[in-house]
Amino acid sequence: MKTSSKPNLRQTLFWDVDYEKIQWKKNYRFVIERVLERGTFEDWQEIKRYYGLDKIKEAALQARWLDQTTLSFCSAYFKTPVDQFRCYTLRLSNPAPWVF
Repeated sequence: MKTSSKPNLRQTLFWDVDYEKIQWKKNYRFVIERVLERGTFEDWQEIKRYYGLDKIKEAALQARWLDQTTLSFCSAYFKTPVDQFRCYTLRLSNPAPWVF
């Protein structure tokens, strides 16, 4: 299967950068993290097609921050314990202050 030069993702996911200048291969971790955080199911299907599950798993494991829902999804989907994710380890080492 030949991959296209760029994935077919919604431009609104990348509101803070110039969509036309994204280097899809080089900045794969940025793209994957953005889709995991804010994407739809269709966006998820597209990064699976474009990058493949191994690349997505690698990016998720190395992400510095994922919200709890996304972390739980990735952990279940890739059958990987949450303590192997970098964002989980960083969260433990930087506890949030108590809110009263």
